[in-house]
Amino acid sequence: MTDNWSTPDPFFQKLHKEFQFNLDVCASDWNHKCDNYFTEQDNALEKDWSGSVWCNPPYSNCGIWMKKAHEESQKGAFVVCLIPARVETNWFHDYCIPHEIRFVKGRIHFTDENNRSGRPRFGCVLVIMRPLKYDAGIRSVIQPEGLKTN
Repeated sequence: MTDNWSTPDPFFQKLHKEFQFNLDVCASDWNHKCDNYFTEQDNALEKDWSGSVWCNPPYSNCGIWMKKAHEESQKGAFVVCLIPARVETNWFHDYCIPHEIRFVKGRIHFTDENNRSGRPRFGCVLVIMRPLKYDAGIRSVIQPEGLKTN
């Protein structure tokens, strides 16, 4: 199983029209969406992000990417992340809930380096992290008594 998938161009272009991305932080030479991009070898987790940032992180390790995206938004970057809707995870509550969340209807068909199509068995969300604190309104989180969470 690979984490190296490309966001479909029509989906990305619709977002790019709205957000005017200038940096793709989770890219490879074959699937980057912006002229300015970081590959795995560049290690975006150790770089500063600036401007309007596109982040479609490896789905096997979203937690560290969402933490980094949140931190970079607090330092002034505008970050839009396409991630699995893993609303039960601690990282989702810690780093996504404070920001704007848009649910993606249906399942996205991604492509690999050989242009083979694949789609995850779960839905996705966009998390929009604005440099200024976003007021998401009143939200409550209920944890059933006795339920262990990770």
